[in-house]
Amino acid sequence: MASEKFEAPDLQKFIASLRSDADDLDDLWRRPEPQLLPVPSAVRGFRIRIDLQRTKPPVWRRVEVPGDILLPRLHEVIQAAMGWADSHLHRFRTSNDRNAPEFLTQFDLDEGGEGVLEDDVRLDQVIADEGDRLWYDYDFGDDWKHLLRVEKVLDDPPSAPVCVGGKLACPPEDCGGVWGYSELADWVRSDYDDALRPEVFENAEEGRAWLPDGWHPDAFDTDETNELITAVTAEPIPVVEELESLLELAQNRGARGLRNALAHPSASGATDVSTDDAADLTEPFRVLLDVVGDGVTLTGSGYLKPAVVEQLAHRTGITEWWNGKANREDLTWPVADLRATARALGLVSVRKGRIAPTQAIARRRDDPHAILRHITGRLPLGTTPAERHAGWMALAVVANETPAELWEASISELLFDLGWRDREDPYRVPSPDSLTLDTLNLLAGTIRASWRPKPGSTDSIGG
Repeated sequence: MASEKFEAPDLQKFIASLRSDADDLDDLWRRPEPQLLPVPSAVRGFRIRIDLQRTKPPVWRRVEVPGDILLPRLHEVIQAAMGWADSHLHRFRTSNDRNAPEFLTQFDLDEGGEGVLEDDVRLDQVIADEGDRLWYDYDFGDDWKHLLRVEKVLDDPPSAPVCVGGKLACPPEDCGGVWGYSELADWVRSDYDDALRPEVFENAEEGRAWLPDGWHPDAFDTDETNELITAVTAEPIPVVEELESLLELAQNRGARGLRNALAHPSASGATDVSTDDAADLTEPFRVLLDVVGDGVTLTGSGYLKPAVVEQLAHRTGITEWWNGKANREDLTWPVADLRATARALGLVSVRKGRIAPTQAIARRRDDPHAILRHITGRLPLGTTPAERHAGWMALAVVANETPAELWEASISELLFDLGWRDREDPYRVPSPDSLTLDTLNLLAGTIRASWRPKPGSTDSIGG
């Protein structure tokens, strides 16, 4: 055993040297921040080839973009051009070194990361000349790495991002990375030879059901790709402050569904509604107003009297599909929902045991256009955040010309993006139900078809 002893000063020097070595190691492994180029005086464009690395043969796209495009928008262009679904995290890097400088997303900052946020960085602050490169990573589980290389600097930048070429289909999301993609590609190219079927599938039927509809590894269409790019880069319509706050909330959570809905061409501008269309849309409410007249007395329990319920059920078409007598409001929920929705819209009011048209609508109940304007002007309905959010999502879905049979699922997905969950299961999407959706269903004519919208009945609602 060594007999030499450390004196106090020597021990202090030893500890200091350890700290110095640790600081040197920290400096060695600390990730450097990206170095930005100055913003050029004139905007140029770039023709860029995007290669999905380690794919053989290579999956690639050629795009042209303006130099002042921000990195978050470039991320959207890459997603659309390649064919990804933007369902995972991403990151831009300025080199391919082990400790490469990288830009942070809002998610990274929320998780405590420190560095340069990508949000305000222009592409021409990162690349400038032919041959310059930028790396883009997507889905850190499957580990898709993309190399962006400048093929040409364009003196006249494109007015919008555009795809001008490419080869092969994008791998399916969550397929297991390059190795899983290669297995799938070989299997599909063999016309689903069972000898090449990936072991993850128990049989060919399971595998073909899992693949995206029509997916083939050799398929690529420039026109379809540009339609996707146009959709994701379109600016959403100007919206009221409340909806704008929901749009910001969704974007901060990394969700694009609401933005895409508001960017759809059908969501902007007004829709001309003919008198006949206005009459069709408002028919259930006009029937209620006509049956109520100047006012009718309710039962002692506050329900519509049986004769009134029967008349409403008959004239609105409920009796054509309702299984029952349809003469009690508490047992005929379509009638009860119609009255509740009309009351929430301010079409009727209940006072001293009587239901009657409100003063605002009484003098205009024979004017379908006036009734329709009154209804749309009151939407979305509700006072609580849950009611308001569900109402706005319902309006966004309908304005997006979503088929009526998909309304509920689409609304639930948008609410899930905002952070809402099922009350009993936090991993399930929430219910889409709201008085706003009830109103839209009634306008779509669901009351006459067992609560299934009539074909084409949503066209006049979207505007």
